[in-house]
Amino acid sequence: MSDPLLEKYSRQVLFAPIGLAGQRRLLAASAVVVGCGAIGAAAANLLVRAGVGRVRVLDRDFVEPSNLQRQILFDESDAREALPKAVAAERKLRAINSTVQVEGIVADLVPTNAADLLGGFHVILDGTDNFETRLLVNDFAVRASCPWIYAAAVASYGVTMAIRPGVSACLACFVEGQREGGLEDTCDTIGVLGPIVNLIASLEVAEALKLLSGPDPGQDATQDAAQNTTPNTTSASRLISCDVWSGHMQSLRLARNPDCRACARRDFAYLYGDAQPHITMCGRDSVQIHERGRALDLAALRAKLEQVVGSVRHNDFLLRFAIPPHEMTVFADGRAILKGSQDPALARSLYARYIGS
Repeated sequence: MSDPLLEKYSRQVLFAPIGLAGQRRLLAASAVVVGCGAIGAAAANLLVRAGVGRVRVLDRDFVEPSNLQRQILFDESDAREALPKAVAAERKLRAINSTVQVEGIVADLVPTNAADLLGGFHVILDGTDNFETRLLVNDFAVRASCPWIYAAAVASYGVTMAIRPGVSACLACFVEGQREGGLEDTCDTIGVLGPIVNLIASLEVAEALKLLSGPDPGQDATQDAAQNTTPNTTSASRLISCDVWSGHMQSLRLARNPDCRACARRDFAYLYGDAQPHITMCGRDSVQIHERGRALDLAALRAKLEQVVGSVRHNDFLLRFAIPPHEMTVFADGRAILKGSQDPALARSLYARYIGS
């Protein structure tokens, strides 16, 4: 193998279902990871190391010390600086593989920006922490006929499923009908182990590599066989669940719902609806406030706040100040996270008082 770029991936090329042709497809492929928490960080890391040519990471949050137990891209310096996760992830991923085009975007995925942030990629990977965002991704993916991979984990248990619009069940098929397969508890109430998020991320990325290394990311095994190529069959329509503590693993085939709101009736309510004005955040005693389209001058805001609240921490991406017993973090796009409460009314009241309405 004379190509030094391919030499980097020689052990992956030796794996017959990928091979040299599959690796070249990976180098030309693209993936977007929505959310860079525990699962998203691990997934992005694996995609970049595998040589997926273009990887975008979207995240709305910043690094905190409590993230480091399970979010493998971040370290203590990121937490001390309160760096946005997307910024810290981009820096780490570029250092891991300089030949991959890595883009970290600090943004909250909402209906009005979904097409701009998710459009043009071969596959979407789930690193989110709430079903509202997942169903928004599902609506976009079904409408755009873009494969995506659902993933979630809590405590020692996790689930994942590859979704191929028009071929497999979509997330709305089973989540909206009976909430089967969803995780009702959160890491804020019962915790989460690092091994389960890494396992789920590995399964998620394995599905992505099957899709991206095949002759056409959008074609199925039947088409592969017709072209006399090795089929990289995804586990579409199979919900894979596992528990690293009990050692239990299960794979369930899910049928498409013939009356599904999204993939049957083409009713994309989450994609065409308005974003919530607030959302409580998984794993955090926090509320996020949306203020879309409101650009803030963080330096000017810091100068104003210092006269009112005293000390204000500030970097190029956000500022943070205390309102005992709460703490507020404000981003340049107008969003804010109030830590220390799950009361949306209180969060909006404090936002209006200190940032403006």
